[in-house]
Amino acid sequence: MRPFHLAFPVHDLDEARAFYRGVLGCGEGRSSDHWIDFDLYGHQIVAHLNPGIRAANATNPVDGHDVPVPHFGVVLTMAQWEELASRLRAAGVRFGIEPYIRFQGQPGEQATMFFTDPSGNALEFKAFADDAKLFATE
Repeated sequence: MRPFHLAFPVHDLDEARAFYRGVLGCGEGRSSDHWIDFDLYGHQIVAHLNPGIRAANATNPVDGHDVPVPHFGVVLTMAQWEELASRLRAAGVRFGIEPYIRFQGQPGEQATMFFTDPSGNALEFKAFADDAKLFATE
């Protein structure tokens, strides 16, 4: 599978760098006074400076929770997901949806968690006990 690329707005590059590099552990690539490339589990995400941005506040009901839309993230291994959840808790990150197992006993059962970066961009990280179930409908 090839890496994806995602560009997103942030209101402060220093805060974005501290969060994505310091908290999430992303490697940092090229940067300028207006953007920073990050390596998010092998995918290229780019924080673009836009001081006037405001966080989206739309949600969609999923499994009894209000899931923020839009959001982005990565499907991790279960071990990576557990390690990230622990790291986020240790860093004092406030979860919009605490880490839990969603769709228990159903084909799409998955570990998931939601939180926002300092600019209000919503992120979801998830994991499956069996990656073959990623798109399962039965």
